[in-house]
Amino acid sequence: MKFIFRNKRSWYILLLIVSSVAIVLLWKERLVMDKVSPTVAFVEKHMTNPNGTLATYLQDAPSQRADIVAGREALSESVGLWMQYALASDNEPMFEQAYKQFQTYYVIRPDMYIAWKLDPQGKAHVGTNALGDDLRIIGALLEAADRWKQGRADKLATASALSRTLTQRTEQQGYMVDFYDFKSGHSTKTLSLVYVDSLALQAMRDHQMLEPDAYAKYEDVLHKMPDDGLFYPKSIDINTKAYTYDDKVNLIDQLIVANHAMETGSRPDKLISFLKKEWATRGKLPGQYDRKTHNPAVEYESASVYGLAILLAVRSEDSAWAKQLYKHMITFRGQDARYPGGYVFDGNTHLFDNLFPLLGETYLYNFLKN
Repeated sequence: MKFIFRNKRSWYILLLIVSSVAIVLLWKERLVMDKVSPTVAFVEKHMTNPNGTLATYLQDAPSQRADIVAGREALSESVGLWMQYALASDNEPMFEQAYKQFQTYYVIRPDMYIAWKLDPQGKAHVGTNALGDDLRIIGALLEAADRWKQGRADKLATASALSRTLTQRTEQQGYMVDFYDFKSGHSTKTLSLVYVDSLALQAMRDHQMLEPDAYAKYEDVLHKMPDDGLFYPKSIDINTKAYTYDDKVNLIDQLIVANHAMETGSRPDKLISFLKKEWATRGKLPGQYDRKTHNPAVEYESASVYGLAILLAVRSEDSAWAKQLYKHMITFRGQDARYPGGYVFDGNTHLFDNLFPLLGETYLYNFLKN
């Protein structure tokens, strides 16, 4: 009897130990996700110019061409992603600060368009916009206006004016195109699929800034776009309606399109299945793939790829995969001891390689919390 009692007691003790370890591990993971990401402090300390604009690169470099970003130049892409992070983290003061920077430097009057690039001092030397960045910002302004009372009317007025510019000045054949040069009047004839921001377009429609029939055309672009059996096209020619493909597939582009498709209820099952198989086989997602062979075209990994893949996993309600991606992603963070919280390699980084991971991390935290 004593032996049986001792045996049972040993099992109880073992069970208690195992349970305690499991609880500690769960809380450890939970506490990591509960903390404000150190990437925020990195961006604020190291990627912010003296005037408050967000620098594209950590290291400064002279601008060689107007159509290519360099050094501490600032992009409309960055302020839009920062606004989206402020919304995801429910940080109204941060959003207001970003909105002030946007109004001060990025909005070009009286044409009321968004300059896609600024020099480090906040001056625009370009007369062109970038549709995807415009839609991201307009969508963020409308979401902020719907959530917070402060400055609501001003945000709605700004979003309305910017939307009117896009629909009246940049449309070709009934579609807003990638860019329009407000100085020369020249525009492209292509619509890149990464720019078809379904959530922003939905918000514009719901706020009567885009006609329902016009919205339906963009939704059709996502619903009816072909694929090569796996990967999405790069763009569509709005005159011929022909799609073009790149020989080397940029996984960032594929994931952005996949996330937009998910937002319209069109689940990108083939791409998700491929990415999960790649993850299970290789333990990583390389940044580019060969379209024909479906093999990696590069060895490098991109923090942005993992941030966007986490967003896709969260939208797919696949928490297990999202957690795996997150744990792998943050192994790249803080590798340079001089820049804690940053995704810095060889002393430099691109801002979107910090902002997309930050968005993915925040969306995962919100998903797990709820």
